[in-house]
Amino acid sequence: MKAYRDRGAIGALLDEYERVILDLIDTIASLTELQLSTVVDAETKDEDCRSVQTILTHVLGAGYYYSFAIGKHLGQAVTATDRVTYSAVADYSRDLHHLMSYTESIFANISNELLQEKDSQKKILASWGQRYDIEQLMEHAIVHILRHRRQIERFQLSL
Repeated sequence: MKAYRDRGAIGALLDEYERVILDLIDTIASLTELQLSTVVDAETKDEDCRSVQTILTHVLGAGYYYSFAIGKHLGQAVTATDRVTYSAVADYSRDLHHLMSYTESIFANISNELLQEKDSQKKILASWGQRYDIEQLMEHAIVHILRHRRQIERFQLSL
């Protein structure tokens, strides 16, 4: 039986984030190094969406960015991570697990009351110009992985 985090809205967000990360790990598990690095969409203008490898590098970078932004917003001592490109699925899987642990550590001392913020000026200003409260940014993080998992599944049809 699955164990759920007993932390209200924070527990739900972390459970769902873990679920999409594990689903992504399952999706990429059988890929070879060649499939990982094969350019599937040479026409796209988005450098992060040419191959499964570029997508996963982007997903990890974004995931760390979301947690970093939340931690920084709350005054936590956080350190930004550099984007890393791997040649093996096992390395991406390991880092996706680490991303989940890192995100969970950011939320260790956050109360549910801090998740929502109505005042736009007190929200997190994302690097792309959108403002989010913590809950909205985590919901975005979850859907971000879902969208890229779907993209990888579509790429796998061509590999």
